[in-house]
Amino acid sequence: MNLFGKTLVVTGVASGIGGEVARLARFHGARVIGVDRNPAAQSLDAFHQADLADPEAIDALVARLPERIDALANIAGVPGTAPAATVARVNYLGVRHLSQALLPRIASGGSIVNVASILGAEWPDRLALHRELAETPDFAAGERWLDDHPVARETCYQYFKEALIVWSARRSQDWFAEHDVRVNSVAPGPVFTPILDDFVTMLGEERVQADAAKMKRPAYADEVAEAIVFLASDAARWINGVNLPVDGGLAATAI
Repeated sequence: MNLFGKTLVVTGVASGIGGEVARLARFHGARVIGVDRNPAAQSLDAFHQADLADPEAIDALVARLPERIDALANIAGVPGTAPAATVARVNYLGVRHLSQALLPRIASGGSIVNVASILGAEWPDRLALHRELAETPDFAAGERWLDDHPVARETCYQYFKEALIVWSARRSQDWFAEHDVRVNSVAPGPVFTPILDDFVTMLGEERVQADAAKMKRPAYADEVAEAIVFLASDAARWINGVNLPVDGGLAATAI
């Protein structure tokens, strides 16, 4: 896996998976530009503080980014304990907006990697709705669609991870064909990150204990980072449109 000469934009870089992706990508020779609403506490080639829930802030961020990049890793996210509107804006609409804005700058053969979740595994049950939302052209149109199709707070995290998996698959088709840019997603299970306790609150102790009985342990952030950096590299140059579980086999226990 070689990233020498590559420029990667990594969101959510201040902690958890985003921080580990930045460290690993730099180790493999990449120039890493970090983005987060909180200050980053590690060496980066550049860092921009931005609120990825705000399309105007995203546009201002894009104006400060290089004219050419090789990969975008959309890792920033909030847990389902946040208001549903915030989850929609950060975990889905903001990811779309930033990706669409940067698409013309991603070099041929480049990559977008979106962090989904194994909690998005039920996307087939709502495929028609997710495809409708995926085809809304921009942030504002997506918000209008969601006003007409409200999502319950109790399930908003799962819903928007499902929606992100579907949007990633849809864009992997036209963006690869028209721009030679691959789009993939990674679906972690539980991960030791600062928001792990939020997931316990969100899912409830019974669900958490049931999942814990099926798995060896939660992942460490660096174990998920390896998959993201691989998908951003030329070693994955013919991998496109996949949603890769990185969960220690938790999803497989359903079979």
